[in-house]
Amino acid sequence: MAQTDPVRPGPTNSLVDVPGLQVGHAQLPGEGALSGTTVVLPGPDGVVAGVDVRGGGPGTRETDALDPRTLVERVHAVVLTGGSAYGLAAASGVADALGAAGRGFPVGRAPDEVVPVVPAAVVFDLGRGGRFAARPGAALGAEALAACTDTAPAEGVVGAGTGTLIGGLKGGVGAASAVLSDGTVVAALVVANAAGSAVDPATGELWGARHRHVDDVELPALPDDRSSLLAALQAAAAPPTLNTTIGVVATDAGLSVAQCAKLAAVGHDGLARAVRPVHGMTDGDTFFGLATTARPAPDLAALQEILTAGADCVTRAVVHAVLAARSVETPAGHWRAYRDLVG
Repeated sequence: MAQTDPVRPGPTNSLVDVPGLQVGHAQLPGEGALSGTTVVLPGPDGVVAGVDVRGGGPGTRETDALDPRTLVERVHAVVLTGGSAYGLAAASGVADALGAAGRGFPVGRAPDEVVPVVPAAVVFDLGRGGRFAARPGAALGAEALAACTDTAPAEGVVGAGTGTLIGGLKGGVGAASAVLSDGTVVAALVVANAAGSAVDPATGELWGARHRHVDDVELPALPDDRSSLLAALQAAAAPPTLNTTIGVVATDAGLSVAQCAKLAAVGHDGLARAVRPVHGMTDGDTFFGLATTARPAPDLAALQEILTAGADCVTRAVVHAVLAARSVETPAGHWRAYRDLVG
């Protein structure tokens, strides 16, 4: 398949443009809490999945099960959550709820004798709301699962992006999708929480804005004289902290587990276009690659087009996350959003 028509976003320009996928967000309530959980939910039969983990400080669950040499081919949900390693408890709440509904890998004769396969990845946001112990648990995971819908999910300071930072500025959740020339859909959802910056310190422009390839969002107009803007960006920047950017790259094509792992891998290429530096020792960047297999298996040329679109969607999703974020002030600090700084 050769690409002849321009890539265009799907109807919602989000992960749910991939038919069969739903997304749900939940945030911790109360004073001193600034964290949340996001769940990606496929249909009852699950979704083919792979993973690619990079960086020096990952926090994950069930990623070994996604190795192409293992028994598991399909997962029943993916959890993206705040709370660092503590936040992995959110995935237990999702697994419990799915198991109670009979959704999972069959291990017995009865319909309820299943084990849901629920891989997860975390971002570091501990203490950013003021209370170090305010972090997602099983109940919040179940809440995010219950919130899953196929309508366009919210972006910005929501779900797993609630307590995120990116280069000292406020981070968040962003998404993007692409419909390829043959109708195949590729999409990404990213939780932007990087030690590196999304902004070029010499110009004030977003790194990812130069690589979007699709004009799907209006960028803020930067002034001709940017001296005050650059000074404000420098003042807002923070020393590297514990961070991690996580996300999902998905398609409706018939990919294998190994090909899903490759789709996850190119997600990191898209991240590297939007954040500098990337994959550092304080980042545990993790991407999951998902395929609903509603469409046939691609040939080599079609697979290459899917991979290219997957990387591009991640770049665009990071841009969308930064632009959707809003400034947040808590007892632990004041984090400015990019839009507020550039006006």
